[in-house]
Amino acid sequence: MKISRLITRLTRSTRLRAVPFALGALVSLGAQAAPAQVTMTLQPTQPGAVVNPDIFGQFSEFIGSGIYGGIWVGAKSDIPNTDGFRTDVVQALRALDVPNVRWPGGCYADRYDWRDGVGPRAKRPVTENSNWGGTNNDNAFGSMEFLTFAQLIGAKPFMAVNVGSEPPSNMVHWLEYLTSTSKSAWAQQRRADGREQPWKIPYLGIGNELWGCGGNMTPDYAADVYRRYRAFVQVGGDQHMQMIAPGANGSDYHWTDVMMKKAVKYMDGISLHYYTIPRNGDDMMSATDFDQATWIDTLSKALFMDTLIEKHSAIMDKYDPTKRVALDVDEWGTWFKATPGSNPAFLQQQNTLRDAMVAALTLNIFVDHADRVRMANIAQMVNVLQAMILTDNNKMVLTPTYYVFKMFKPYQGAKVLPLEVKSPDYSVGKVSVPAVQATAVLGKDGYTYIALANLDPTHGADISVRLPQGAFHEISGTILTAPDMSSKNTFDAPDQVKPKTFTGAHMTGQTMAIHMPSKAFVMLRLD
Repeated sequence: MKISRLITRLTRSTRLRAVPFALGALVSLGAQAAPAQVTMTLQPTQPGAVVNPDIFGQFSEFIGSGIYGGIWVGAKSDIPNTDGFRTDVVQALRALDVPNVRWPGGCYADRYDWRDGVGPRAKRPVTENSNWGGTNNDNAFGSMEFLTFAQLIGAKPFMAVNVGSEPPSNMVHWLEYLTSTSKSAWAQQRRADGREQPWKIPYLGIGNELWGCGGNMTPDYAADVYRRYRAFVQVGGDQHMQMIAPGANGSDYHWTDVMMKKAVKYMDGISLHYYTIPRNGDDMMSATDFDQATWIDTLSKALFMDTLIEKHSAIMDKYDPTKRVALDVDEWGTWFKATPGSNPAFLQQQNTLRDAMVAALTLNIFVDHADRVRMANIAQMVNVLQAMILTDNNKMVLTPTYYVFKMFKPYQGAKVLPLEVKSPDYSVGKVSVPAVQATAVLGKDGYTYIALANLDPTHGADISVRLPQGAFHEISGTILTAPDMSSKNTFDAPDQVKPKTFTGAHMTGQTMAIHMPSKAFVMLRLD
């Protein structure tokens, strides 16, 4: 590593890819018996960018039991429900303070005709879900149901319109149906369907993955399509709707460059999609059966999000130096082989401590880039990919990922604090990652919070944090860890991976000493 690069990494306000103490520290920690020695310096009087609560957003698509059975069961179901919505799921999501939910997709959005999901449910047509398994959708969960669900869990709706298979007029009529205050036919139809007042739609995604399932478009063509549809967006009343342009697939930096160059003045945000997918050649890996080499491979791929955001942000800075346009990572998360015995098109996978670590690392990366990343949506909310919640008929279990989001609640609306981190690497073979990753914020409640992740699954970490004299007097915290890398919550054993009180931090003068166990995520509160 060049010295100039080392200095750059040390002087950023919050450095996630923590630097080694010296070149000799780059050796594998696997042979070391002692905990990693980590130092940090916190500057609590220098708050920076605000952490937009929307980076903790969710995503729900018509895949498998993600909606039907996971969120919606119908009012006549034996499963306890509120007007058709699962009571247990609604209550669990309300406890997370979910800021926004993206719907109806995903790839499904660019085949979806919103008119199939309005009006009396008994008269709605059955359509085929050709994207995800060719199953039937009776469209019982449509626009009204989604917006009601968002309201029930206290979240803002983020709706994606069909650009791939419907003309602009379809979008125009949908927005008129949802938001118009007039006496037009579509507004009157909304009233006839039981909603007198127009809905508020804060976020509108115009198309989804236009480079793929949304139309296999080139970036130049996609930018023109976006501009065309954007020209027809009109909403009722005085509400402001933020427009999210369809962005890049992972490291397709050319896509971002073209979209920003041709359409920057027509957007409030541009999306980025990136999934953490460890592979054995072309084969997807198991969600629950993995070794330490796969563990570190997964975490290193999750940390690549930092590089993606830096490079896409640098391109955006050329066309938007004031950072008016947000980088919205509206699809992210782990993607493993589907649960054995399940329909592979349903994307159902178990959720382990490894998923929790990916969530913690990724959210810390978003916090580190809070000046540009202002919305994100994990894929997905229930029963699909890296879900918050798993259900099976009347049973429900909260996943390790759910608890990471719950531990991060104090970060919503907080201000980023400079936290310099010096950590050795944790290595397996040729793959290395920082042993410890961390961020700090000043919460809206006046407390200071530090989120720490120890990525090493076999060794603890001794952390020394330098603080201003007399800045803090009390420490409290919670920890999420488990006996094994693959520990998980099941319907029969739902509490294997669950936050507990953390007592491994102590204050002495200007120094806070923290002992973290291996493979752990800790949230500290300083008073």
